[in-house]
Amino acid sequence: MEELKRPGERVDDLEIRGRKILQSPGRFCFGMDAVLLSAFARVGKKERALDLGTGTGILPILLEAKYSGDFYAGLEIQEESAQMARRSVKLNGLEEKIHIITGDIKEAASIFGAASFEVITVNPPYMIGGHGLKNDREALYVARHEALCTIDDVLRESSVILKSRGRFYMVHRPFRLPELLTKMCRYGLEPKRMRLVCPYVDKEPNLVLIEGRKGGKPRMKVEPPLIVYEKDGSYTDELNALYGRQTGR
Repeated sequence: MEELKRPGERVDDLEIRGRKILQSPGRFCFGMDAVLLSAFARVGKKERALDLGTGTGILPILLEAKYSGDFYAGLEIQEESAQMARRSVKLNGLEEKIHIITGDIKEAASIFGAASFEVITVNPPYMIGGHGLKNDREALYVARHEALCTIDDVLRESSVILKSRGRFYMVHRPFRLPELLTKMCRYGLEPKRMRLVCPYVDKEPNLVLIEGRKGGKPRMKVEPPLIVYEKDGSYTDELNALYGRQTGR
């Protein structure tokens, strides 16, 4: 383990099947949105799943731990993050099951080829241009803002890479929902399932989980909201279950 960890990094326990991940506070550490997306997505037996903009590899590692897919890949444009993801894959002994590729989302279809995956996941930058607080650290800024790719880039490339009837899973912000759903339809990724995530039961949602299907028929299921916190600030039982934790309630 120590030979894979670099100065300033830490090893976090993912609390599922002994999986671990290397994290660096100076770069973009994964958050709750990645955990929620891994629980919302589905990867069936013999299916191949690709995570676009994988960062330090949290989604492929979580998906491999939760589902019985045949192969997982992650695409990341920032080489330092991609290298950290590869070291995390090696830390878990998953080199044969998970591949991390350095590359640009805008070129993803040419990298992987058409109709090459059954499942795509993406936790894209939420902010457009100057929206939100700009962070001087490049890795953090790229992770949070559409600096290197847009939602159009993500959807266009996903539409090519997915097989017919393939599934597209995304976590995003509700304030962009009209744009997201409209553009998903435009690129042939029909919205099929959606779930809003609320910090408290009486607060408006701050995340949305969306499933699209390539070539799917128009009809979308809206699931009950996921509530993150109880009134006392502790996680709800459902949120704890998604993290794999047991509660006494």
